[in-house]
Amino acid sequence: MGAVTSVDRHPKQDRSRATRQRLLEAAVACLAEHGWAGSTVSVVAERAGVSRGAAQHHFPTREDLFTAAVEYVAEERSTALRALFPDGPEGPGDRRAAVAALVDLYTGPLFRAALHLWVAASNEEQLGPRVAELEARVGRETHRIAVELLGADESRPGVRETVQGLLDMARGLGLANLLTDDTARRERVVAQWAALLDEALG
Repeated sequence: MGAVTSVDRHPKQDRSRATRQRLLEAAVACLAEHGWAGSTVSVVAERAGVSRGAAQHHFPTREDLFTAAVEYVAEERSTALRALFPDGPEGPGDRRAAVAALVDLYTGPLFRAALHLWVAASNEEQLGPRVAELEARVGRETHRIAVELLGADESRPGVRETVQGLLDMARGLGLANLLTDDTARRERVVAQWAALLDEALG
């Protein structure tokens, strides 16, 4: 009898994991589209095809749901970025592709969702410390990935700041893209930054 129970438990765990994943993805999409004010647990639950009770079972508070959602999508994004050059970058073409991929981080729904979360965190007492801690963690991880993708040697003077400058610039391009489609200008800026990085990183 005990063996049957342990076999039965796995589909339930899988269902629970799938429900959680649907909620997290729906939360990021809602936040990107409707902002903090328009994103409630009920709205996310409905979008994910889950009852409000089930959503609250996984995430007791709204803050739990949205910070977990941004973190989850950031982790998925990191995994995808790491897979870009499994054997490390090889030459200027790869470096340009790396710069473009890093800039793309800041032009999709995740950046839009994170931005709404930052703005809400600046006004919401319960959210502030959690988002600051999450942002610091995601920032460190993004920096590490950028160093790997660019093949940057941070033991050399100025290299760390050069990578930080690239990420700050990418965030600025992401902000510019929120109001208008900035694709054409962004492509020229990416090409120029890739050339500058080739020079700066060697």
